[in-house]
Amino acid sequence: LQFVESGGGLVQPGGSRRLSCVAGGFSLGNYTIGWFRQAPGKAHEGVGCIRKNDDLTTYADSVFGRFTISRDNAKTAVYLQMNSLKSEDTAVYYCAATCYLNDVDASRGQGTQVIVSS
Repeated sequence: LQFVESGGGLVQPGGSRRLSCVAGGFSLGNYTIGWFRQAPGKAHEGVGCIRKNDDLTTYADSVFGRFTISRDNAKTAVYLQMNSLKSEDTAVYYCAATCYLNDVDASRGQGTQVIVSS
């Protein structure tokens, strides 16, 4: 797998954005997919994860209640719906086939940049 993220851009505080994670049309239904981010000058952090068998989702405390991870019906994409965005959400967002930051490997995409600013 080689992941590609899209959907980033400039958004005002309080706004919404939906990011997509795909792998060249390859089915992601049998994969646990995690979203991660790196803010300028800061360490990488996990944002949330959707599990492969039951689509159970988990989220970092910093985004809980604002962000939602889901799959499309064809299981070829995983989405990160971001609502009530804050300036501190500004980061490069990327996906990988793991929930754990330490397990992110070269299959991760280059990411998509989200800038939250007025």
